[in-house]
Amino acid sequence: MAEPLILALDIGTSSARAAFHDITARRAALAATHHDYPLLTSRDGMSEIEPGAMLGAVRACLTEALHRRRADAVLRGRPVAGIGVSCFSHGMVGCTEKGEAITRITTAADSRSRDAAEVLRKRFDERKIHARTGCMLRTDFWPAKMAWLQRVEARLFARVRQWMSPAEWLQLRLAGDANCAIAMATGTGLFDPVAMKWDAGMLKAAEISPEHLRPLSDAPTPIGGALAQEFPELRGVPWFPGIGDGVAGCLGTGAARAGLAAIHLGGTAAVRVAGDVAPFGMCCFRVDAARHFTDATVSNSGNLRAWCLRELRLADGPELDAALAARPGPQHGLTVLPSWNGERAPTWNEEAAGTIHGIRQGTTALDILQAVTEAVYHRIARALDVLRENGGGAPKLIVSGAITKSARAIERLANVLDRSVYANDEPEPAMRGAAVFALEKLGYPLPVQKLINPVKPRKAAAHEFAAARERQRRLEELL
Repeated sequence: MAEPLILALDIGTSSARAAFHDITARRAALAATHHDYPLLTSRDGMSEIEPGAMLGAVRACLTEALHRRRADAVLRGRPVAGIGVSCFSHGMVGCTEKGEAITRITTAADSRSRDAAEVLRKRFDERKIHARTGCMLRTDFWPAKMAWLQRVEARLFARVRQWMSPAEWLQLRLAGDANCAIAMATGTGLFDPVAMKWDAGMLKAAEISPEHLRPLSDAPTPIGGALAQEFPELRGVPWFPGIGDGVAGCLGTGAARAGLAAIHLGGTAAVRVAGDVAPFGMCCFRVDAARHFTDATVSNSGNLRAWCLRELRLADGPELDAALAARPGPQHGLTVLPSWNGERAPTWNEEAAGTIHGIRQGTTALDILQAVTEAVYHRIARALDVLRENGGGAPKLIVSGAITKSARAIERLANVLDRSVYANDEPEPAMRGAAVFALEKLGYPLPVQKLINPVKPRKAAAHEFAAARERQRRLEELL
C-alpha cells in the first residue's frame, strides 16, 4: 500500500496555509497553499476577523491543496490518513445551536475587555485562578472577553448557544462535526488542566455551562459534510481537533520533550518549556492528556523590528544584517524597555509603554534598532531566569522564527542569554506541528529530532549583556 499523507492546516490571524506531509512529518513535494483574510483593528483595541472571510480562505486552501494532489502523478496514489490543524490560540466565536457564527472571531490581541479583566481581578484572586486554570485574568483569555461582550452586547451574548475556537467552528462547518482539543481548551481560561475538565467557577463567572462548549476530546471526527461531498476521497478520513499554535510550534520543532524549550521569535516572542512548572505570570497549558508545557509570551518582538524599519527608515536586507553583525556588543549606550504594546509574561503590565533611555546627539538609527532588538532578547532571558528560579531547570533551547535566517542574530541571542542555542530551520513549525499531532494520534512513530551544531555564547559579550540587562531592570523599577 502506498505511504499515506497528512494534510496539515495552519490558521493564523491574517492568513491560512495548507500542505501535505509524509508519515515522518516532512513536507511533501507540493508547495503550501496560502490565502489571506483581513484582520480588523481599531484604535479602541478591536482585533477581529469576519468568520465568512476566514471560512472562504480556509476552504480555498484545502480545495487548492487537494486539487494539486489529484493532479500530481505520485501523490494522488497516496491516501490521506488524516487532517491536522494548528490555529492561533485564545480565539473565540459565538454561534447558534446549528453552528452558524453570529459574532466575529475575536483574537487574543483584542484589548477592549481591559476594564472587564480588571473587574475580574477585583472579584477573584488572580493567583488562585492561575493556580486552577493555568491562565491569567487578562484580555487574552475568554472570561474577560465574555464579560465585556455581555456588557456591551447583552442581547447578542444571550443569543449565543455555542462558544468555540475558530478551529472548531471551521471543522464543524466544513466537515460536519468537531471536538474541542485539550490543547485548545487550556488556552481559554475556562479549563482546569489538572482535573482535565472545564472549571466550574470560571464557567459560572462567564455565565455559561459546559453545554455551551464543544465536546472535550482529542479524538478526531470523520469528515462528512460539504468537504466530503466535493472530495469523496476524504469521506470518513479523521479530522483531528485544532491545537493552539504554541503547542503546534513545540511539536513542530521537537521541543515538546522534557529538558527542552522552544523560543519562537515572530511578531511576538515566546518561551515554551516542556513540563508543568508555571510561575505566576506564565501560563500552564497542555499538549494533550499526557503532556504539559509552560508558556511565557512576550508582547513585543518582530512587531518592534517592523516599527524600527518603518519609522527609522532602515532598509531591511543583507547590508543591514552585516551592519548589525559588526556591532557584537551593547556599545550603543541605550537602555530600552521594549513595551510598545504593553507587556505579558512575566509581569503582565498591560499599561506599560516603551522607553528608550540614553539618546544623545550621536545616536543613530542603527543604534536604536540594535538596542531594541537586544531589549527583546533581555525579556526572553528574564523569562528563562524566572523559570529556573521556580524549578524549571535549564533546558536546551531550540530557536525558530525569522531569526534563524541570520547566523549573526542567533549569535547575538546566545550572547544575550548566555546560553547555547540550537537553530531550528523548519520554515513553518506550527504547520509541521499540526501534522505531528495527527501522526502521533494515528500511532505513527516519529523520529526524535537530533540537536546538532549549538551556537555558543562568547563569555566577554555575555558579561556585557548581563550588565545591560541589569540597567534595564533598574530603569523599569524607576519608572
